[in-house]
Amino acid sequence: MNAIASARDLATVADRCVRCGLCLPHCPTYRLARQEAESPRGRIALIQAWAEGELNDTPALRQHLDTCLECLACERACPTLVPFASLMDDARAAHWQSRPTWRRGLHQAWLSLLASPGAAALTGAAAQLYRGIGLARLVAGSGLTRWPAIGALHRLSQQLAGLPRIPPVAVGGEASRGRIGLFLGCIARTAQPGAIEASVQVLRRLGYEVVIPRGQTCCGGLHRHNGLPQAADHRLQTNAMAFADLTAVGLASACVAELRTQPPLAATQEICRLLADLDWPATVPLKPLPRRIAIHVPCSQRNRLRDPDAARDLLRRIPAIELTDLPENDLCCGAAGTYLLQQPRLSHALLQPKLTHLAASGAQILVTTNTGCALHLAAGVREAGLAVEVLHPVQVIARQLAGSESPST
Repeated sequence: MNAIASARDLATVADRCVRCGLCLPHCPTYRLARQEAESPRGRIALIQAWAEGELNDTPALRQHLDTCLECLACERACPTLVPFASLMDDARAAHWQSRPTWRRGLHQAWLSLLASPGAAALTGAAAQLYRGIGLARLVAGSGLTRWPAIGALHRLSQQLAGLPRIPPVAVGGEASRGRIGLFLGCIARTAQPGAIEASVQVLRRLGYEVVIPRGQTCCGGLHRHNGLPQAADHRLQTNAMAFADLTAVGLASACVAELRTQPPLAATQEICRLLADLDWPATVPLKPLPRRIAIHVPCSQRNRLRDPDAARDLLRRIPAIELTDLPENDLCCGAAGTYLLQQPRLSHALLQPKLTHLAASGAQILVTTNTGCALHLAAGVREAGLAVEVLHPVQVIARQLAGSESPST
């Protein structure tokens, strides 16, 4: 975008905010900080003042914009329908457009590394080495984890190191119901291998041929929300070509929401909603599960897909199951893509109420439909010493398939 036109557009959109304040109680960062600049209304005012030349692009301004989770709880509450997501993405894009070329290059290289499935696999291997050689014990004992950034990396490394490594998933199957293209994104192979295995197993039992296209890549969400829309669009176009002849189904709600912004991928389905709405044949029964399961609803599932009941609708197929919503499901857990790495202090603070509610719930299993949330929550559960499994809902379904071996978790 032209810099002047970009500023004018930002100011025009920001001017739609009537400063009513109805968004304030829905904003997680405002609830923590109780500062106007940490609220949606405050951030919109800052963007407008910057776009109109009344504020300079200072570190303080950037910090207030960077601490936004883009959970979009404010957008759902806004009476004037301010498109907060696109406003924040455009503001971040305008900011990075104005930075020196070398800074933009480093920023893009870092995000591309995070979004690379190959880099995610190396990260998993590094996490196992980190724990295997005793470095994790050394770091924990030294007190270095009191530093937010080191603490966040330590928790994530411990979680990744504890995950099972599964063999390549056998895809294919009879296609009595059609062909499904399974979208994995960038980190699911490392962070949720059991969910991939379970998804393939359940879909095949229901009569689908499952394909995992080699050409797929990251959905682009990490780039878009970090001010690199061109890089995000390129990834969307790559995925559109990879899934050209397939019905795309995603495991992560945030990825599904991002994929749907590309017209050829607008029909991408979230796997829980797909499985919940299917007519299941009598030949695929589910065994009873008399256990309490807490449901975490990611912001992407609630505020982007507008389908907060998908996991519940799917899991209620299981006889004898007891489902309970995790209290304050309308508030972000603090994962938010790269947020848990970029804003570790705030991310950790937002996670703590979730763990408190989970401990009080009496649940033995916590389910969530987003990969980043699952990784963040599981790391917190491990650190808190809670005897709770963190699973994707489809993993619970796969375990209860009669006549099947339980997939890896």
